[in-house]
Amino acid sequence: MSRRDFLGKSAMLAGGAYPAMMALGMLRAAPAHAFNLEGRVAGKHIIILGGGLAGMTSAYELAKLGYTCTILEARQRAGGRCWSIRNGSTNTETDKPIATAHFDDGLYFNAGPSRIPHHHQLTLHYCKELNVPIQVYNNVNEGAYYFAEGKGPLSNKKVRVREVHNDIRGYMTEMLAKTMDHGNLDAALTKEDAEKVIEYLRAEGGLDTDKLYKASARRGYSEAPGAGDRPGKISDPHKLADIIHSGLMDPDFYNVAEYTYELQMTMFQAVGGMDQIAKALEKKVAQSLKLGAEVTKITNTANGVTIEYKDAQGMHSLNGDMCICTLPLPVLSNINNNFSSDVSRAIDYIDYMKTGKIGLQFKRRFWEEDDHIYGGITHTNNELTQIFYPSYDYLGKKGILIGYYNFNDKAKRTGELSYADREKLALEKGRLVHPQYDTEFEKSFSVSWHKTKYNLGGWAEYTTDARKNQYPALLKPDGRVYFAGEHLTYLNAWMAGAFESARSVVAALHARITEQRIKYPAQGAKG
Repeated sequence: MSRRDFLGKSAMLAGGAYPAMMALGMLRAAPAHAFNLEGRVAGKHIIILGGGLAGMTSAYELAKLGYTCTILEARQRAGGRCWSIRNGSTNTETDKPIATAHFDDGLYFNAGPSRIPHHHQLTLHYCKELNVPIQVYNNVNEGAYYFAEGKGPLSNKKVRVREVHNDIRGYMTEMLAKTMDHGNLDAALTKEDAEKVIEYLRAEGGLDTDKLYKASARRGYSEAPGAGDRPGKISDPHKLADIIHSGLMDPDFYNVAEYTYELQMTMFQAVGGMDQIAKALEKKVAQSLKLGAEVTKITNTANGVTIEYKDAQGMHSLNGDMCICTLPLPVLSNINNNFSSDVSRAIDYIDYMKTGKIGLQFKRRFWEEDDHIYGGITHTNNELTQIFYPSYDYLGKKGILIGYYNFNDKAKRTGELSYADREKLALEKGRLVHPQYDTEFEKSFSVSWHKTKYNLGGWAEYTTDARKNQYPALLKPDGRVYFAGEHLTYLNAWMAGAFESARSVVAALHARITEQRIKYPAQGAKG
């Protein structure tokens, strides 16, 4: 395939040029090495809208190729949703006053992404390239709790995750083993094959020789084993009917992390907070970054792009050869532009997740000292949805829990509350699981991403129709404007989406520029 043929088929597709170039052997796989595109360019100015991970990564990689970049970021900080809340952090929501965090120095929680899957190799690559140390994030903890409000026998009680998991697994494998024993499921199996399956079910479910589920040490002890004559006492299993009637098999508790591809261990986090990744990128692109610059208009012109923005000094107009727009689509939909109808329709059509978090500072780490919970997540069926325990500073004096991490309607209702009422809700529901809240709580800070200015949502949520009919319009550049961000990938909500999209767009833009320079060398920077 000739260079011209390749460019004609893929360089204009921001979402496909990068993987296509890898498939053709023009690039090595990105996760294993630096982004080594060929050909340096001088005299080209790229305007990048948004100083989150996608925007800063785009500028970082373009600068290696000789481009001049200007990043316009509306906030007074870079990083976008890659944000760790610390003492002095501020946030502005659309219907509330500016909020300021007053946590103790050294404490933080990640308001945005908090986990890096081990298979998100590009995210790990940038951590390594930018010298951001990482540590294990404990996402799976069988010692955390399930808590279901309701009227069942186990409702309104905190139940260890391992108890529910092992009891359900045991009862289900018992039923299946009995069914196979009667020949109801083994029509396609030989007797020997069926026996092997039954043996597996016995091992998986912890069944006895009669293929009955009885409690074992897997689900924990009511009296812990110890020295001398203390063999320990295994706790009795919950009845399957009690688990069902208490709501512990409802959708609120389906999210078994070890079964979910993105949440399987091993997971990682940046040491000292996820914002360390953003800060490391910011150092690399500091000369290109304009903070407090709110974009008001995007105009494709015959020879480039004109961006209008406002800052503390007033209105400004900036001209560039190309533009990479990484703004969240709900924000972009409110900015004047001359995009095509297909692109405008896609921008307005794609929904974003409503989601929020609250960080609660406590004077002691009672979840570790009293409940023996080190990292992991407690799941609930109430407004909290999830309580996250910190996977850093184990055995420290103080700590911050994520008191709720909720979505959709629950997040919408919580987001409507005042900051004080969000705190009240988190404490009211949280003390049902941890009564220590009453004596140990100190401070809080909450973020509703769908109400946060310059975000207006957590991440892109695609319906099948939107992915098929709207998504493709944003993968292509509209004139000289390219679109990038987690919303232009199948890695929505993950930092990997921002990194992958940035590289894809940089590859496509660079291929377009260098092809133009080959075709029209005399025009130089005007191409």
